[in-house]
Amino acid sequence: MSNLPDINQDFAAWYQEVVYKAELADHSPVRGCIVIRPYGTAIWEMIKARLDERIKATGHHNALFPLLIPQSFLTKEAEHVEGFSPELAVVTHAGGKELEEPLVVRPTSETMIHFMFAQWIRSWRDLPMKINQWANVMRWEMRTRPFLRTSEFYWQEGHTAHETQEEAEAEARMMLAEYVDLAENYLAIPVIPGVKSEQEKFPGADKTHTFEGLMPDGKALQMGTSHLISQNFAKAFDMHYQNREGGRSYPYLTSWGVTTRLVGALVMVHGDQKGLVLPPRIAPIQVVIIPIFKKGTENSLLLDAVHTLAASLRSLYRVEVDDRDYETPGAKFYAWELKGVPVRIEIGPRDLEKQSAVLVERLHGTKQVVPFENIKSALTIMLDALQQQLFIRAQEKQKTLWYHKTSLSEFSDRLKNQGGLYQVGWCRSKECEDSLKEFGAGIRCLLESRGASQCFKCGAASEGDILVAKAY
Repeated sequence: MSNLPDINQDFAAWYQEVVYKAELADHSPVRGCIVIRPYGTAIWEMIKARLDERIKATGHHNALFPLLIPQSFLTKEAEHVEGFSPELAVVTHAGGKELEEPLVVRPTSETMIHFMFAQWIRSWRDLPMKINQWANVMRWEMRTRPFLRTSEFYWQEGHTAHETQEEAEAEARMMLAEYVDLAENYLAIPVIPGVKSEQEKFPGADKTHTFEGLMPDGKALQMGTSHLISQNFAKAFDMHYQNREGGRSYPYLTSWGVTTRLVGALVMVHGDQKGLVLPPRIAPIQVVIIPIFKKGTENSLLLDAVHTLAASLRSLYRVEVDDRDYETPGAKFYAWELKGVPVRIEIGPRDLEKQSAVLVERLHGTKQVVPFENIKSALTIMLDALQQQLFIRAQEKQKTLWYHKTSLSEFSDRLKNQGGLYQVGWCRSKECEDSLKEFGAGIRCLLESRGASQCFKCGAASEGDILVAKAY
């Protein structure tokens, strides 16, 4: 029996409880920061391993850059510093002395990496330059929520330089496609790719590509972004090179990243009243085997059989054995359901006699009695089906919260009180965009489609569809 808050009545409280009770994270003595516990770290490492493989396969190289950035670096690009200044943490003293120049704890690494690019890029032969960094960053958030919005968070940030704007745009789109693949085929989360409005784009970018997820409570979550960076950055850091004609050119830049926010998205999109439900492809533990001990009986044969089975499965699956003899089977079932492990295998003395086991699938709780020799094939079928079912279920939920509307008056009440995703037309004026602030909402992204004929606010001709929602 779950003792979590009701997921339908208080989604925010349910989310907080799952994060802490499933041991994904814990509170920290530093305001706005969390401690990511081993299980939460294991989930992030699964995401990281898949993405890092794709980053390298697409021609990028990992590097590590300093945590501290000279404050003067951020002032070189006015729009960039203006966008981040309220969130900056600044070091003014070190080694018992006041620093000659304050150092900023990186909110992002564009300025530091672009400074280094200026040292490394001398000729068109040095291009494209493709660098990625796995790091932590600091943005001094006023209102925080574990994984979704914290003052310190972990991410990867890719930074590239190209000869032409077309190459840079292709790079930004390619990495967005990699992110969408990660979200949909590994996290089992359907997402909506698009472009941010001028007001919402990254400070100092020409264009920001985004992919948005819709959470079950009707709020959108920006799950990652890929930016075409303004040449102002290259010019600010004197990042010029000798072009093919022997003249001087500035490269076209990109940056792109996803964060530990993806762990929060997993919790919200797939979780239920029992806790987490993890997609098998990203679950750090895919199968937990639980021996059902019989009191007053020698259990060594049962334990031997359980560990032999686990060893035979580990070449194909990520397997854990819970052989604690001081916990009841019910307590173990509850604990592993809370942690969202996709499949549980139960083996008791009678199962051992019959050379079979009970397989329990996390999403629906369905059970199968399977002979030992068929467990591998049964697990493959069960895990593949669960991965697919989670994506389909999330898609269906998204559809129920996605509305096509014409004017703000049609959906303003529902937007304010119930959330949801609203596809409407827009004239591209700032005034119409700002009208959404009254409802605690904004434009999540611009779509390529042009289904709506008029702006949701002023009724003028629409220049393309947008998605409107409240957001985390």
